[in-house]
Amino acid sequence: MAHKARVAVTVAFVTNGFLVGAFIARIPDFKEILGIRDGQLGTALFCSSIGLLIGLGPSGRLSAKRGSAWVAIPAAISLAISTVVVGMSHSLWQLSASLFLFGFFLGAQDVSMNAHAVVVEHEMGKRLMSTFHATFSAGALAGGFTGGLLSQWKVSIFQHTLGVATAAVVAALLFKPWWLPNEIDIHPIEKKRSRKRPAIFWALGLIVMCGQVGEGAAGDWGGVLSRSAFHASPFISTIPFIGFSIMMVIGRLFGDRLASRFGPRSLIIAGGLLSAFGLSAGLIIGGIGGVIAGWILLAAGSSIVLPLIFSIAGSMAKHRFSDRMAPSEGMAMVSGIAYFGFLAGPPTIGYAADLISLRWAMLIPAILGLCIALGSYFVIKEDNI
Repeated sequence: MAHKARVAVTVAFVTNGFLVGAFIARIPDFKEILGIRDGQLGTALFCSSIGLLIGLGPSGRLSAKRGSAWVAIPAAISLAISTVVVGMSHSLWQLSASLFLFGFFLGAQDVSMNAHAVVVEHEMGKRLMSTFHATFSAGALAGGFTGGLLSQWKVSIFQHTLGVATAAVVAALLFKPWWLPNEIDIHPIEKKRSRKRPAIFWALGLIVMCGQVGEGAAGDWGGVLSRSAFHASPFISTIPFIGFSIMMVIGRLFGDRLASRFGPRSLIIAGGLLSAFGLSAGLIIGGIGGVIAGWILLAAGSSIVLPLIFSIAGSMAKHRFSDRMAPSEGMAMVSGIAYFGFLAGPPTIGYAADLISLRWAMLIPAILGLCIALGSYFVIKEDNI
């Protein structure tokens, strides 16, 4: 039963990533079709951020009350439908409103499928979270590659989104019986006196938030930068995101092994430095080649930050703060802060781009890469992980 559930959760991660990648590939098309500025596009993207943040709380409570599968499957179908609504946008306000819905259901599916992934890990007795996130990156890669081709071939955004949404709905319904029973992860919610949360979890959340700013910005702005600053074709402009996604998959697939060999702390510090200097070098060199190289090096450095920090947070909650916080609570706290960076980063860079150009605004994730390295050096101790 757990093996089938692993497949079902993997499918959920892949389709979630595919829908995100498909949307990201068409962001430059939305900008051209609607004739909007980088700042206006940033505003629309920020609406998806608001929707996602709002969707996290209710889906988390429902997953605890009814079971994560009870939430994950309807959320997956709703996310697919919202993708079509995004594809039907013909004005800035329509795009903003539809992206709010897209973000809301994206958050709902993300929380519930990650919660189910934790249950599958427990049932199988092995670490799988990094691999699940690698399959998300693989799905995003496939979605971005396909979206780039369809954009090059002048396929309308509506036809594109309708096709990928149909495939996502079919996948959700086809693998529905393979999820674990709802009863297996129902956790009654009791009202308790609020407990003081350890400050170190805030610090861990801020570290992973710095990495998520770069991950979100690389997806949303790579194509726009390639096309507007370096005059790349629709398909070529998707290559930075494709290269980024490939490296994210590779980094996450090998992250657990590298962490076992060199230690999570050392690996995160090295990753922060690599993303900082790699992205900076690519932006300074310029051209489509520089953008592609910068995006790949950014992914190589940042790919391991989120899963390793999640693992550290869970371990610290279990071994150091078991009387104050459950491992799932520690991970939830860190992930909530991380999502803020992933979602607030792209619109922030859009606003900065209106002031200093998009090329130099992308130095913000590079600077945050240094923050990852410094923060990990001072916050993470090997005897705590």
